[in-house]
Amino acid sequence: MNTPSAPSVVARRAFLKQSVALAALPLLPPSSVFAANRKYRAAVFGATGKGDYGHGLDVVFNNRENVELVAVSDADDAGRTKAVAKLKAPRAYADYRELLAKEKPDLVSVAPRQTGEHHAMVLAALRAGAHVYAEKPFTTTLAEADELLVEAAKRKLKIAVAHQMHLTPSVQHLKHAVAGGLIGDLLELHAWGKQDARAGGEDMMVLGTHLFDLIRLFAGDPLWCTSRVLQGGRDITAADARVTKDFIGPMAGDEIHATFAFANGVNATFTSRSKLREQVGAWGVELIGSKGAARINANIPPQIFVSKTPPWTAVGRTVSWEKVPGDPAATLTAAQLGFPAANSRAVDDLLEAIEQNREPGCSGHNAMKAVEMVMAVYHAALTGRRVALPLVERGHPLTKK
Repeated sequence: MNTPSAPSVVARRAFLKQSVALAALPLLPPSSVFAANRKYRAAVFGATGKGDYGHGLDVVFNNRENVELVAVSDADDAGRTKAVAKLKAPRAYADYRELLAKEKPDLVSVAPRQTGEHHAMVLAALRAGAHVYAEKPFTTTLAEADELLVEAAKRKLKIAVAHQMHLTPSVQHLKHAVAGGLIGDLLELHAWGKQDARAGGEDMMVLGTHLFDLIRLFAGDPLWCTSRVLQGGRDITAADARVTKDFIGPMAGDEIHATFAFANGVNATFTSRSKLREQVGAWGVELIGSKGAARINANIPPQIFVSKTPPWTAVGRTVSWEKVPGDPAATLTAAQLGFPAANSRAVDDLLEAIEQNREPGCSGHNAMKAVEMVMAVYHAALTGRRVALPLVERGHPLTKK
């Protein structure tokens, strides 16, 4: 496989030292200051011959007063023709590098569902001076993500990644409600993938990254991970690595159970096994507190519920789930809750982050940390040991010799 190998411990320490130095720099003005009457020049990268566009990432710049879509690139002739018609792009290119050289966009949507080209596309966009909105998963390895984050920091550019649930009104409302004591002290989080035909490694990378992003939103950064990953009922080895049609990097396993530890005694689990699909129901995250629980049934839009668990009695107990009080989704229309609105919200936040010189809510850093949790699961499963985070090894554990 052509996946970069893990850097040495020395290289990792050098990266961490560089990252700390970058973080310590004083805030500087954005690289581009846009007057109120000037538009951002935007472009869209696709790779239809190797998959499809991510959920609505091809149209994120359409119908915006402050954004002008100038071009689209797609190496696939049929896909490029279709994209031009759909986006009404004035110009089209087979090679995104030629687009960058000729069009010099301020913004780029890196839209392929396949992750394999994300690193090269995002890196080229950053080096051309463009801010980026990218499909998830962010990259196939942590080494790739590290390079992109360092490049963006060096050039004072912003990266946002399409973990759209992070910024939905309902999730943000729940975040504030939990912080305000809605379920008491947060003690545990339990996440389940879709557990469909992709159960296991594919489910974890494609959908689990959304859930890991949400877990970090509520619990912060994990301290360590333990896991068990099975293939056909046995523990995996690196020889079980495989790739899927929609390439998202190496993966293994058809059953996964992982545990993460967080500060203040908080623990979280992630499970993906098809035998649990009917029992669990919707994929998502359940937050367990000292006085109740909340449930995020993942989707766009997510459905959010809260429960106050009654005590056991001689005849059992009945647990009921209700909508979270004050959930803003109750006052929004269907058009304000779907993928177009979710992407628009993330792009709005990206533009505001550019102008305010802050990190976007759906930042590249947050996306890297979600990928890191995936890699930690594999590291722990392959070694049979508890793995500390952040990870020292930044390559993919399934490609180690």
